[in-house]
Amino acid sequence: MPRRDSAGTPATVALTSAGVPFSVHTYDHDPSAPSYGLEAAAALGLPAAQVFKTLLVDTGAGLAVGIVPVAATLDLKAMAAAIGAKKVTMADPVVAARVTGYVVGGISPVGQKKRLPTVVDQSAHAFRTVYVSGGRRGFDVGLSPADLLTVTGAAYALIARA
Repeated sequence: MPRRDSAGTPATVALTSAGVPFSVHTYDHDPSAPSYGLEAAAALGLPAAQVFKTLLVDTGAGLAVGIVPVAATLDLKAMAAAIGAKKVTMADPVVAARVTGYVVGGISPVGQKKRLPTVVDQSAHAFRTVYVSGGRRGFDVGLSPADLLTVTGAAYALIARA
């Protein structure tokens, strides 16, 4: 995968700085799309299982990041167990945007303002390349699951529910 940093988002800057190979994938975002993630998979011609969305949860003591396939939902109980919290709720979108530095629908797990506890669904193992938001709507990056774990400090766990 060629490394390209021409997009200039915090995500691509972080990937380039870390020396992580990645590919960039852009598409025309439709603001009326009911699901940003499913829109990305369809627009890029990729299986929905290979495109991952970045979801923020509130632990009561701070935020954490769950990365799951776009066609799945985040299992909140499994996420709480994975990060050692009693329970988690979905983070307020305004707070998620402020804490990560990204707009909702374009939150990348990479290059966030502050490193948060992060968990990637174990299904990412099945792919040589996974796709996540590159830091804005209509822009994804492709990278290996191992590199995604490295640059985010994430761990694997079964956190997705079909």
